[in-house]
Amino acid sequence: MQRLNEILSVIDSYIGGSNWFVFLLLGTGFFFTLYLKFPQVRFFRHAVRIARGKYDKDTDLGDTSHFQSLATALSGTVGTGNIAGVAYAVHLGGPAALFWMAVTAFLGMTTKFVEVTLSHKYREVDAKGHIAGGPMYYMKNALNLKWLAVIFSIATVLSSFGTGSLPQINSIANSVYQTFRIDHIITGGVLAVILGFVILGGIKRIAAVTEKLVPFMAISYFIGAVLVILYNAENIIPSVTAMFGDVFTGSAATGGFLGATIAFAFNRGVNRGLFSNEAGQGSAPIAHAAAKAHEPVSEGMVAILEPFIDTIIICMLTGLAVLTSGVWKDKHQNDFQVADLTALVGRYDDRVDADRERLSAHMTGKESLPLFTGELKVTEGRLAGDVTIIHARSVAEDVLVTRNRQPYDGVLRFNNGNLVQQEAGITISGKSLLHSSPLTVEAFKRSFLGDYGEYIVTLGLLLFAFSTAISWSYYGDRAMTYLFGAKSVFYYHIIYVVGFFVASFTDTTIIWTLSGITIALMTVPNLLGILALRKDMKQSMKDYWELFSREYPDERA
Repeated sequence: MQRLNEILSVIDSYIGGSNWFVFLLLGTGFFFTLYLKFPQVRFFRHAVRIARGKYDKDTDLGDTSHFQSLATALSGTVGTGNIAGVAYAVHLGGPAALFWMAVTAFLGMTTKFVEVTLSHKYREVDAKGHIAGGPMYYMKNALNLKWLAVIFSIATVLSSFGTGSLPQINSIANSVYQTFRIDHIITGGVLAVILGFVILGGIKRIAAVTEKLVPFMAISYFIGAVLVILYNAENIIPSVTAMFGDVFTGSAATGGFLGATIAFAFNRGVNRGLFSNEAGQGSAPIAHAAAKAHEPVSEGMVAILEPFIDTIIICMLTGLAVLTSGVWKDKHQNDFQVADLTALVGRYDDRVDADRERLSAHMTGKESLPLFTGELKVTEGRLAGDVTIIHARSVAEDVLVTRNRQPYDGVLRFNNGNLVQQEAGITISGKSLLHSSPLTVEAFKRSFLGDYGEYIVTLGLLLFAFSTAISWSYYGDRAMTYLFGAKSVFYYHIIYVVGFFVASFTDTTIIWTLSGITIALMTVPNLLGILALRKDMKQSMKDYWELFSREYPDERA
């Protein structure tokens, strides 16, 4: 597992984790924000009216209403990124990562407006009479670049696993296990059966489920997050100050957190922001293409609301809950994940200034400390030897090795800092930082709700992540239809459900690394495509307002 994660991390460093990708994403949003004169601000109120159905017509062509398309797209974006992804961004980049998530969302509101408008404009009706749309169709019909459409479609199928299926069930299973001690494989099996039932019903059943699920889950989670923030009200101002102040300085080491550079906070904040709201990824346009609308721009307007709801509201609430509660810098008792574990030669204490500086430099890539290779003796569960165990980017404390929950006697083998695969039943536990959904769980427990806060996160994560898996199955089957025809969808659904089940008991770190790669593979061709159609977009917007002013002469945007 560790070797696989290393390979995926190298690939991700050249694609999704690289600065060129981040600048392409933000640069595209920034360009269209200026080019179209801040549509996310000027058209926000108008977008709300459209989503409410104010301008709907009975003659509009499509399979779903504006609100259903918004709900389906939101169910695809409001998922683990809002709970686990935000906590992971703070874990890696510190408070400043939240600032970059918000910036990504603001610019992403324009990017979504553009990609949804163009995808809706060039949609088609398939052989069964259903609407087929998405970036692959404007790539084919507007740009005449069928090869680019094929690349995007293949990336969409891969991303349906890397974004929509694997990380969602993985976070659900981890959270359910932590809260209720229900085995990962049981959670995965039950939800895989339910998932199969829903997605076989097609877009209309998916839309019917998501339009009821999304409002309920968003409101429930909103209330829970607000209770956490109010309980820790004295930390609100310091947390907000850190979000903005650390943008220019990086996050200093504090508690068990060993610090983060400006560049790392920027990269991880943007990357996790994209994972959360998917602006520029080209996924949401597939759902919006099915909406009933006589003007593509009107559906693009609805899409403006998505990054605002998903990231600026829900993600920021999660981020503030994590920061104000203080759990992001505290060590917690937990079972260690092998992919997050490293052994360093020598003893380091993060309470000693000199050691902390060296550890911080190691974590941020400024310095490489020697990694341990060899055997460590374990007696009654305790490690012997001159080594320091690093878990989740922190110095692990009170490390205990057990086999089948009994203290272990034997040896642990390491190669270049990585734990070599051990006997079945071996568990390493202790105190370290947490990330992903377990960190958010700890934040919600530090509130008026106490230990009951854990249930809010678990329920929210289950609903958020499961609805994301539902929506992404639709994105994947639209891509499969484009590539291989409607008959391929059945086989895709089987593989999708099986992958969903298997990921419930697969290492979290590997899942997150894989998701970063698949996101980039899908995003790059989409961004290049909408940039090439910038004049088309501007003309479409001009035509829309001319038509709107004739039909509704007394109304303003």
